[in-house]
Amino acid sequence: MGRFAVITMTEKAADRVREIVAARDNAHGIRLGIKKGGCAGMEYTVDLVTEPNPKDDHIERDGAHVYV
Repeated sequence: MGRFAVITMTEKAADRVREIVAARDNAHGIRLGIKKGGCAGMEYTVDLVTEPNPKDDHIERDGAHVYV
């Protein structure tokens, strides 16, 4: 079974990810996630990645790294 892209990243989004990562020491990218919480039952999370997790899906565009 083939893999599919979990998200796509626009050029503008890649620019912003690179800006965020460049402003933080030891950051390699950002991680997007979902966790239980909030009144709707789920919350989105955005964290800096200093060490990529091999279990994450990885999206890269023009040097911007996003992990899901």
